[in-house]
Amino acid sequence: MERKPPRGRWIPGSRFRPGIYWLPNAITTAALFAGFYAIVQAMNGRFMAAAAAVFIAMVFDGLDGRVARLTRTQSAFGAEFDSLSDMVAFGATPALVIYEWSLRGMGKYGWAAAFAYCACAALRLARFNTNIAVVDKRFFQGLPSPMAAALVAGFVWAMEAFEIKGADMHLIATAITVFAAFTMVSDIPFYSGKDINVRKSVPFWAVVLIALGVAVLFFVSDNLPELLFTLAAIYGASGYVYYGWTLLRRKVPP
Repeated sequence: MERKPPRGRWIPGSRFRPGIYWLPNAITTAALFAGFYAIVQAMNGRFMAAAAAVFIAMVFDGLDGRVARLTRTQSAFGAEFDSLSDMVAFGATPALVIYEWSLRGMGKYGWAAAFAYCACAALRLARFNTNIAVVDKRFFQGLPSPMAAALVAGFVWAMEAFEIKGADMHLIATAITVFAAFTMVSDIPFYSGKDINVRKSVPFWAVVLIALGVAVLFFVSDNLPELLFTLAAIYGASGYVYYGWTLLRRKVPP
């Protein structure tokens, strides 16, 4: 009697094939499509749509892992697929969007800056995949690629909302691209929020702050591009502030 191979394992010559969980991988595919859509829109000169698609990819990227854990459908295939999707949506896509928007006019310096971002995103994802079991889960090692993408795409979106063209922002666009690139591969710690326990009770003032935050979001909804870029910039600076504070605390005697 033929024995069935373990689930998720394929033996050459066998008629059995490993299963792929469709729900989390469908969400990952949606994130991948959003990144591809952003590239197409940037090539057509529709930069606001391209930048918005990057943020939509961030939403799907945040959902797929949580859905997999909730439905107990984690798999090695899903983890690899998610990483490849991240490389497209948060590595190649932001680099191409800001290149088409502003860096193209800088010649070789422009594509060098865009490539530096793309390469650093790949290096950051590779380091994350290999160090996932040894780093402090409370902090990311370097700027996460989705937040780097939010910084770059958010800048493009905000400038387009103010009707500022990329041709007038060469130096600032280059500085933001290079900053995001090398911060991704740095050792600067960025808070991950993974130690937050949503089942734990919180004080009343925390609920009030959450309500006020929701109200502020509705109030500034007409200025969404500026808000998203500001939040991404604050997070991008937060790691350096925390790192500087820890260095200062070590130098100051107790």
